[in-house]
Amino acid sequence: MPAYTQHHRAEPTAIYCPHCFGQPLHIDTVEPVWSAARIDLIYACEDCGAEVCESVTRPRH
Repeated sequence: MPAYTQHHRAEPTAIYCPHCFGQPLHIDTVEPVWSAARIDLIYACEDCGAEVCESVTRPRH
């Protein structure tokens, strides 16, 4: 393996509730979308019940 090859790790980012101002959200549902080669992550707030959706696509090499 060449020495100049970079290995990237996906670090999970903290997502906070837009209503509670600082309350971290937890992953509630993971929905694969096979036709678009992506995964939809749905985060939920434990306090107010707000949901935030984030789409993650597969990187192309």
